[in-house]
Amino acid sequence: MNIIFFEEGEGKNLHPFTLTKPFAELRMGIFTFRERWEKLISGNYSYLTKDYLSEKYPMQIENINLFINAAYFPNPLFAQAVRMLNPGQSLWQNGNMMACFSTYDDFLKSEFLQNKVEFEGGIIKIEKVWDLFSYNSYAIKVDYDLITEGRASQRISSTNGVFNSKNIFIEHGAIVEHVIMNAKEGPIYIGKDAEVMEGSMLRGSLAICDHAKISMGSKIYSGTTIGPHCKVGGEVNNSILMAYSNKGHDGFLGNSVIGEWCNLGADTNNSNLKNNYSGIKMWDYLTQSYLDTGLQFCGLMMGDFSKSAIATRFNTGTVVGVSANIFSDGFPPKFIPSFSWGGEEGSAKFDLERSYEAALKMMERRKKILTESDKQILKYIFSELTEY
Repeated sequence: MNIIFFEEGEGKNLHPFTLTKPFAELRMGIFTFRERWEKLISGNYSYLTKDYLSEKYPMQIENINLFINAAYFPNPLFAQAVRMLNPGQSLWQNGNMMACFSTYDDFLKSEFLQNKVEFEGGIIKIEKVWDLFSYNSYAIKVDYDLITEGRASQRISSTNGVFNSKNIFIEHGAIVEHVIMNAKEGPIYIGKDAEVMEGSMLRGSLAICDHAKISMGSKIYSGTTIGPHCKVGGEVNNSILMAYSNKGHDGFLGNSVIGEWCNLGADTNNSNLKNNYSGIKMWDYLTQSYLDTGLQFCGLMMGDFSKSAIATRFNTGTVVGVSANIFSDGFPPKFIPSFSWGGEEGSAKFDLERSYEAALKMMERRKKILTESDKQILKYIFSELTEY
């Protein structure tokens, strides 16, 4: 089956994360949205995305295609409804198309489709960046069942202090010794070749993905995803680090989402609660204004390739764009545009060539390369997008 992800509103509601990749490549729970669907429906997956992303993430079109709106979290009822679609049918809820099984031309004229099926079940739709961490605990539980069904965990070492071992799954090759793991309120998943160093304390629901490393004495609370190849230390609560990002030292990260190839300097902290306990507003790329999140706890949203210096202090509800370098004194602004050099109001732009060089060096350490298509994406964001 040929399966194509599409997204509403060009994914702007999920900026800065969808500045550099399609919605379906975002990680929530254990998996990215694409990886989750791959476990539910076999097929060849591609993306209908913004033009400047299409070279790296091309769309493959066949005569008949299954189009899936990446923003809907695939619970079992939704996944079954998608599987049951016949050619010419589309799935809708509240006037929004969730999926369509049709030709590409008919998909483009979806509002005129005759054979519409109304989806009547409950479902989570990811509409704002803060939804990613807000629903992450739920996503971990769903993904845990998907990835562990019919499989046996590696034996848990007797050096560990364990609560509810039936809710803990450690992949083969992972190293976990002298660690406290509490899975009473949610599962703990530790991926292949991950390492949790001694003295760490883990509380589920929690996902530590393949090749991730947790530093000695770390405190990782529920609702947290440590993505593949991430390095994390200190205190982390209800946050997502998508992949290849580092928070290797002490400092607090809470109710936050960190993209790929980011680095938080030692003793970087974010506030996730205002001193007066009032609601938190956050920068919205779509409206170019601050929106009320409706949340009392909300931390830091940081786009791919961005970095903070040691002892950086982020305020509640801070948004950082792509490839920003933050090293100013005091609290940086609550919105830091992409390629900001320093992070203060009116900061100069980071030189594009130097941003390539920094990204290349970071990626080389993980035996990855910065491709020409990666450079073209960064160049477009640098040259064409206005974020103020």
